[in-house]
Amino acid sequence: MSETQTAEAIPAATIVIFRKAAGGGAPELLMTVRSRNMAFAGGMAVFPGGRVDQADFDLAQAVSAGNGLAIDEAAHQIAAIRETLEETGLALGLSGDLSGEKAAAARTMLEQDGALAGILKAFDWTLDFDQIVPFARWYPKNENLSRVYDTRFYLADLGTGAVDVSIDNSENTRLFWVSAQGALDAAERGEIKLIFPTRRNLERLALFDSFAAARAQAEDIPVKTIIPKVDTSTGTPMLTILENAGYPVTSELLESVARG
Repeated sequence: MSETQTAEAIPAATIVIFRKAAGGGAPELLMTVRSRNMAFAGGMAVFPGGRVDQADFDLAQAVSAGNGLAIDEAAHQIAAIRETLEETGLALGLSGDLSGEKAAAARTMLEQDGALAGILKAFDWTLDFDQIVPFARWYPKNENLSRVYDTRFYLADLGTGAVDVSIDNSENTRLFWVSAQGALDAAERGEIKLIFPTRRNLERLALFDSFAAARAQAEDIPVKTIIPKVDTSTGTPMLTILENAGYPVTSELLESVARG
């Protein structure tokens, strides 16, 4: 257990999936709108992801030899791969004989079984951690939230993005592609709602004109655990984050912050 993690923290993983925009310009990111019935971030636009299950840790243990990752880190990346397949139908972080048809069949199987290990065996796929890039880690332990997730953020590249995605009809109500700045602009117009971590990450992602640029910064700046804190030193309460973790905006008026 890390220095910043407590027994109440729920381990989670989320993935920022890039694709090249059809008309050029800033890369597009895949976002989902969570069902309003969800206990956490209901109705909010977020990136695909979810909690790390025990089966993810078990699989991480089973494939630990030779991948260079700590079991805890591998489990989070496995959860990101699993949640991507479950929530979007995309088979990222996997290698083997992949196709849209097989991804759809694997998704159906995953919905029934809930674990990725059986999928790998059934389709003769292997995990490809090189496709998954660690980007950030957020742990809002100081905030008054109904659930506190210790969430690791990852990046992945879909390239041209010439594939279909579809909602899982349980946790999410909409999937859409949008540039980081486009998502921020949509939030300003009231078309989507963003919680504090998603907004800060979108501002950071808006800095990049390609997946390669995002990956380069992610590899240049070691992942630090972001623990938002309330700063009242100016007399106006602000929710703040680290200044040296790659984020261009590091504070927001506490009264305007959207939480989970």
